[in-house]
Amino acid sequence: MHRILPTFLALIVGTSLSAQLTMIVDAIPSNTPEGDPIHVAGDFQGWDPSSPDYQLSDMGDGTYQILLNITPGLITFKFTRGGWDTVEGNENGGFLPDRTYSYGGGEETVNLQILSWEDVGGTNSTAAENVSVMDDNFYIPQLDRERRIWIYLPPNYDQVDDHYKVLYMQDGQNLFDIATSFAGEWQVDETLNDLFTNGDEGCIVVGIENGGLHRIDEYSPWVNPEYGGGQGAEYMEFIVNTLKPYIDENYRTKPEREWTGIMGSSLGGLISTYGGVEHSGVFSRIGTFSPSYWFSSDEAYNHVATTPVSGAMRIYSIAGEQEGSGMVAGVNFMETVYTANGYTEDEHIAHIHSYGTHSESYWAGEFEDAYLWLWSGTTDISDMERDRFTVFPNPASDSVNVQYHSPQKVVRTEVCNYFGQTLRFYEGMPAVVDLKGLEAAVVIVLHMEDNTVLTQQVIRK
Repeated sequence: MHRILPTFLALIVGTSLSAQLTMIVDAIPSNTPEGDPIHVAGDFQGWDPSSPDYQLSDMGDGTYQILLNITPGLITFKFTRGGWDTVEGNENGGFLPDRTYSYGGGEETVNLQILSWEDVGGTNSTAAENVSVMDDNFYIPQLDRERRIWIYLPPNYDQVDDHYKVLYMQDGQNLFDIATSFAGEWQVDETLNDLFTNGDEGCIVVGIENGGLHRIDEYSPWVNPEYGGGQGAEYMEFIVNTLKPYIDENYRTKPEREWTGIMGSSLGGLISTYGGVEHSGVFSRIGTFSPSYWFSSDEAYNHVATTPVSGAMRIYSIAGEQEGSGMVAGVNFMETVYTANGYTEDEHIAHIHSYGTHSESYWAGEFEDAYLWLWSGTTDISDMERDRFTVFPNPASDSVNVQYHSPQKVVRTEVCNYFGQTLRFYEGMPAVVDLKGLEAAVVIVLHMEDNTVLTQQVIRK
């Protein structure tokens, strides 16, 4: 009797701690590749996306099923087709947060639906016709892995023989298509198409998808002891030495640094700052949206402070007050680093927005202003000379003062819009330039005796 009781109690305890949960997937996306297995990965099995013990059985009627012997409690899980590169997505084909289920014990059945797969996207694509996936598996030799690469071509690319400037952007799945985005898209294609219609000369955009689990490692050259990092240098070597040569060889680009930019948000802003400065012989335009300088402690600031650049730069930064004081403080402090390291006022600018949040929608709304400022002016950035004139105040309101440092050479002063169209002009050198009634941002252009021009941006609020 005494021997039977412990055994009986153990059976009761074992049953209460490990019982059976039946998961039934009764709907899968119509574009699921035929024959691909479906697995469940979760905290109850070590988050293994391809474990044969956690492959669902195809019931032959369009449903898939698995019986789990797990401990009662809250479980966290996702479905995959055998790897994290084939994980399930949200209704748009983008990132889906981990699923949760509170299992009470005993025999339970839960019916679930898989809405999409991240690697094949959703069905409601918003990408413009001039956007395409250049390669689903572009090889990164520096890191021995592959990556999907998107490309945006100007609307007239197939009708003319023009060559175009190029902007390399991080988090490529979030740039053009809601069906592949994490939490909304930047609408880069719609914005650039509208600008092209209104006179912009066009730009090629290369969107590099983030590496999912590798994103943190690739987007910082410095290791954060809590979160990782440390592969950013190799990632940038990939862009500079592998991807860019391929783009320049296969597309009609202007390959020089004056026509090449890099842009990203959050950790993508951190790696864009590092990459643009580290490889200033390749890039002359840097867009940093809510850059995560906090991730690298002081290394990001020290890198900018100690790294000489190959020529004139244009660096545009933004942060939102809704992101927290640390984000705003980081962007503001980097501005002081730029100034202390000899960057002139026309080479860098930062905007702090009261409405800004750490979100795709915020960055999408600011992309046009960043693009226009980075590519403003009517001439190659290599022709810019920093000591010819100064404008103040900047930002300005209804007028701006101009101080000329080479007055004998200025024959004409113009106020232009971003597309180089003259809005008003002055013969010679006006001390005050009237901005009343003009756009929110304009460009001051000086015409010199030797037929060269010099530009400086004026931002007016």
